[in-house]
Amino acid sequence: MAKKTLIVGGVAGGATTATRLRRRDDSMEIVIFERGDYISYANCGLPYYIGGVIESRDALLVTKPEVMRDRFHIDVRVSSEVTKIIPEEKKIEVTNKKTGEVYEETYDNLVLATGSSPIKPPIPGINADNIFTLWTVPDTDRIKAYLTEKKPRSAAVIGGGFIGLEMAENLHAEGLEVSVIEMQSQVMAPVDPEMANLVHENMIMNGVNLILGDGVKEFHHKGNTIQIELTSGNMVETDMVILSIGVRPNNELAKQAGLALNQKGGVLVDDYLQTSIPDIYAVGDVIEVTHYVTKDKTMIPLAGPANKQARILADNIVGDKKKYNGTLGTAVAKVFDLDVASVGLNEKQLKAMGKVKNQDFFVALINQKSHAGYYPGATPLTLKMLFDGEGKILGGQIVGQDGVDKRIDTLATTMRLDGTIYQLEELELAYAPRFSSAKDPVNMLGYVAENILRGQVKFIDWSELDTLLADESKKNSYTVLDVTEEMERMVFAVPNSIHIPSGQIHDRWNELDKNKMIILYCTIGVRSYNAARVLIQKGFKDVSVLSCGTSFYKSMHYEKSKVQLKAAEKKTVEPMPTSDKEMKVLNCCGLQCPGPIMKVHETISGMNENEMLKVSATDMGFAADIDSWCRRTGNTLVKTERQNKENIVYIKKGTENMSQKENQIIETPQGKTIIVFSGDLDKVLASFIIANGAASMGRPVTMFFTFWGLNALRKSNGPSVKKPFMDRMFGAMMPKGSKKLKLSKMNMAGMGTAMMKKVMNDKNVDSLETLMQHGLKNGIRLVACTMSMDIMGITKDELIDGVEFAGVASYLGDAEESNVNLFI
Repeated sequence: MAKKTLIVGGVAGGATTATRLRRRDDSMEIVIFERGDYISYANCGLPYYIGGVIESRDALLVTKPEVMRDRFHIDVRVSSEVTKIIPEEKKIEVTNKKTGEVYEETYDNLVLATGSSPIKPPIPGINADNIFTLWTVPDTDRIKAYLTEKKPRSAAVIGGGFIGLEMAENLHAEGLEVSVIEMQSQVMAPVDPEMANLVHENMIMNGVNLILGDGVKEFHHKGNTIQIELTSGNMVETDMVILSIGVRPNNELAKQAGLALNQKGGVLVDDYLQTSIPDIYAVGDVIEVTHYVTKDKTMIPLAGPANKQARILADNIVGDKKKYNGTLGTAVAKVFDLDVASVGLNEKQLKAMGKVKNQDFFVALINQKSHAGYYPGATPLTLKMLFDGEGKILGGQIVGQDGVDKRIDTLATTMRLDGTIYQLEELELAYAPRFSSAKDPVNMLGYVAENILRGQVKFIDWSELDTLLADESKKNSYTVLDVTEEMERMVFAVPNSIHIPSGQIHDRWNELDKNKMIILYCTIGVRSYNAARVLIQKGFKDVSVLSCGTSFYKSMHYEKSKVQLKAAEKKTVEPMPTSDKEMKVLNCCGLQCPGPIMKVHETISGMNENEMLKVSATDMGFAADIDSWCRRTGNTLVKTERQNKENIVYIKKGTENMSQKENQIIETPQGKTIIVFSGDLDKVLASFIIANGAASMGRPVTMFFTFWGLNALRKSNGPSVKKPFMDRMFGAMMPKGSKKLKLSKMNMAGMGTAMMKKVMNDKNVDSLETLMQHGLKNGIRLVACTMSMDIMGITKDELIDGVEFAGVASYLGDAEESNVNLFI
């Protein structure tokens, strides 16, 4: 006699179990009970139907009940809710939701594929017609109808998970102003905070109102609008709300039947997907699974694992003994311009387990191109991999615009096959310039991980650098070394860093103190790694490279530069050329660092005043960088926009015509810059009096000390420094510190200088040393010219604390932002 299998739930796990059973046993009686009206629909595609990416509603319905009946001879009963399981009698109770009929059905095997449902907490005002969840086809229909009929202008998404962010993107694409409110400090919990920051930055660039670390206290309704009161007391007004707070397992039936559950309500199953009661099985979001990496029990509600569990279960029901060996949690989502993917464990989870970074686990964080940089369309990829001291891969995360999915799948496959970082190095992956690089980004993860384990490179991450920079007690224990080019440094520099371009490191390494920690950085980390290897081989013992360079570091501080890329949004009232033929066009897509900025500089240098340049670049930070570059070089950023995967900027050579700004309020620069060339006491005194006066008025002040002016910054009792003979002679002949400076006139063998100091003291005028200390406290930048230091044989260690080291480009950058420039 044929066996009878009943399946509760007809979407991913239920439908797959049914069809696999039919392929294995043509005589089995199979019945699917689905309380909704649809089975086997593409719930992952629902946001894209709302946003118009998927145009046909029917495309969401993967398989219809009549197809299951006709093709597979499976009895599909929609609008039929199973309300009770009677295990001892091996039967269930069913209610026909359309007719109200209640009946019983017996079984030989019972499969629970009841899935999960959106969490809807008891927040006051949450039950309103313009507050929605998105989980089913009817949910989609309600949202779509509301958009069509009510034409809302704004929407708030509560929750920053996968579905919430996909909804935010698609509502934004429909023209709505979108707010995303997330109670945690980041969106997308499966990735680490720094990777989520890349997403935060891009969401803000796209005009999303992103609110983090704040939950919803109450919904207030005023007509057709909703005022969302947050726990902070802030209010957000919107026309509609999408709830995407999370999901819970649909375990009501399991609980009623007495099945064993975990603390989160997940159904406990064995390796063969059988529950605690014989002949009752479960798959999908409702069950507890084993994490493939840790072997711990957890809940991972994803469609991929649900379908794999269903296939294994069907085979076991017909007599096989297949094990489900656990879930890695591999996931990917598109969020505006970025694809975000993860697999395995993240750093947050490892630390929560008591693991210590650089002891129990290690991190490789790199920036690569999606394919060969010289082939058009290459875009940045940020890849993070966690691994242990034996090379076992614990997890990975990738953020980028292209090629994210295949790289995370490669990582997931390697992990599933128990491969290590050493296998990543050996993977032979398909290569052509259009698709990848000869050394694929996944290979590069393996190479970097091996270098870390072998001690050939040590990295410092962005937060560790920030912590170090903020610790005044450690400021003399390290040197931050910028190895970028001058033009890049004009755009961005880490505070208090010194500058030696990477091409000069072989000749200038002896300017650095081997007794200090050296932290190197460049744009993405490649040049700084190469320079670090030089220093290590020169005998430097404590050398670290800033992970992923300044392109990543700037993204971690995205709130300081909220550049929005909106199509056709003009920054000025400049008349735009109507075609590319009327302007110069520069394609910087896929360029390696020092990247587009250098190319723009070269091109602009050969243009005439007021000519327009159109630049395209795939670097996500390009818009912010070019804005800074234009302000510092006297050019005009006319417009920024986003086209597919490219950032497009329009630059006019020179500054704007004043006649075009007659109706605009012009903010003039307020900074003050002073070149201190002289080493005479009276002139240095005047410099600091002027500087402190400007600082007291709230103006930014930079003092650039060059040649003889450097003597004012020397320590009176400086350390003994090994120097060449000529440098020692120079140092002996020059005044050592501010107390040794003399008057430019009437010095009279030092008597005039002594008299001046006494008169200043009698009249309560601050000494030069006091003025210098006031200056530092007031935020005045004291910058020593590195070229002059080299010529005069003065080293960093001989100068007072608080002095910065830079070249002329740094001074000129500040001078561009100033309305007073003095040469003393």
